[in-house]
Amino acid sequence: MIRVLIADDHAAVRAGLRALLDEPVDIVVVGEVADGATVVTATATHRPDVVLLDVQMPRASGIDAIPSILAAATPPPQVIVLTTFAIDRYVDDALAAGASAFLVKTVSAAGLVDAIRRVHDGEAVLAPEVTRRVLDRLAAARPTPSPEPEPPHPGLSSLTPRERDVLVQLGAGLSNAGIAEALGLSEATARTHVSRILVKLEARSRVQAALIAQRSGLGEDSSASSQS
Repeated sequence: MIRVLIADDHAAVRAGLRALLDEPVDIVVVGEVADGATVVTATATHRPDVVLLDVQMPRASGIDAIPSILAAATPPPQVIVLTTFAIDRYVDDALAAGASAFLVKTVSAAGLVDAIRRVHDGEAVLAPEVTRRVLDRLAAARPTPSPEPEPPHPGLSSLTPRERDVLVQLGAGLSNAGIAEALGLSEATARTHVSRILVKLEARSRVQAALIAQRSGLGEDSSASSQS
């Protein structure tokens, strides 16, 4: 069962989301909150698997609350930012803060349920209307190659060989199930490796860990072949 916490300052939106999520048999809404400060307390209390988070809320914005939400429970929940406007700054700030998904409120009921299931399974999800813009900005920001290599992330040296293998697969965008299949692991073992990688790299989300893998060039010259 996927436990979901709804955070939105509009009562009608919360009611609509709850009604929508009452339909799937594998999802249960464990709580609702109306501001960006209460969501942190509610996360610690209800320990949801997924938090549906609006951006513009009283007391603290949803994006500002993300780091505290992720620190409020162990394991941390997956955060889906669900907002009205697909503003580039919101997308960038949400992903940088540790969100696993960014959706706009025009998403269909089936699309939202699918996103909840996918982030729970370890995937990252972006609304179609923002995906191309994110990719274009990442490409534009890619530094020009220089003779001096970029210093490796300090946390990489603490990873075991198998954890580096898993990180390579994270960088390729695989879910926990995909990592398990690629490396011959159980899905539970893959999930455990991912959790340890996030701690060692001090990454708030799979998205951040994947970016570290890509920027470090992991997987470019070698394949994931070591044994667990």
